[in-house]
Amino acid sequence: MSKDDEIAPELQVDQWFSTAAPISLASLRGRVVVIHAFQMLCPGCVSHGLPQTTRIREAFAERDVAVIGLHTVFEHHAVMGAEALKVFLHEYRITFPVGIDQASDQGPIPRTMQAYGLNGTPSLLLIDRLGRLRLNHFGHLDDLRVGSLIGQLVVEDVERPIDWAPVADP
Repeated sequence: MSKDDEIAPELQVDQWFSTAAPISLASLRGRVVVIHAFQMLCPGCVSHGLPQTTRIREAFAERDVAVIGLHTVFEHHAVMGAEALKVFLHEYRITFPVGIDQASDQGPIPRTMQAYGLNGTPSLLLIDRLGRLRLNHFGHLDDLRVGSLIGQLVVEDVERPIDWAPVADP
């Protein structure tokens, strides 16, 4: 957790699904932003991360919390393209906006994944109402903990951020 005034890096997305226009983090200031970084062939993403993200979307008002999926492919690139993702999102009934992380010309790790220093998928990013990254977590967190963290950010006095205890890895 960090109380730094550093603004979270902007998303670098090639294509968006389930949104009428491209999304920028700057346009979401004033809301808490939840980003679930996933790969459609990641078992933990399919069994835990995406269902949890759907529950987050259902639990919090859109005026308070923006929920975004980030398909960040760092392996099996040939089988996880935009058309396959489109079918996957339909089959799993994912209705929140999902962006495809922009490929890097310097290796297999996509650009947003690099910018946030993500260790893999599933990863959860929480950004406060001022655009500051407050959580970067690799792996699964239980719903109660995630809901509590998001709720704290929704009601937080942005001039005096809550100093969270570190989130332990499972």
